[in-house]
Order: sequence, then structure tokens, then C-alpha cells
Amino acid sequence: MPKKKTNSSAKKRFTITGSGKIKRAKAYKRHILTKKSTCRKKRLAKAGIVDKTDMFNVKKMLVLN
Repeated sequence: MPKKKTNSSAKKRFTITGSGKIKRAKAYKRHILTKKSTCRKKRLAKAGIVDKTDMFNVKKMLVLN
């Protein structure tokens, strides 16, 4: 049986923490930043954690299960 391939786009977007959670970047930080407050932009710069409802699909893309 051949090896499973990791999804290349997922590989670039997600990282696994030491505790097994999956880290992700937050949306809305790419463009049209002039109207967004400094406070909001700082919040968006921080990493987020993938929700437990999406965890199965992300792990499947990263071939972790």
C-alpha cells in the first residue's frame, strides 16, 4: 500500500504544538488594514488554535491520524 501524502497547503498553514493542539493564523490581516484599529490588528497578528470541530479534517490533511 502506498504512503499517504500530506496536503501541501495544510502543511504551510498549520503547526502542531507540544500538547497536540494545532496552531493557525487568523484571517483579515492581509489587506485593507487602514480602517482597522491598531488594537484589532495586534489581536489578529497572534496565533489562533484550530477549533475541535475542525480538528479531524485538519489532522486528516496533515496525515496525523
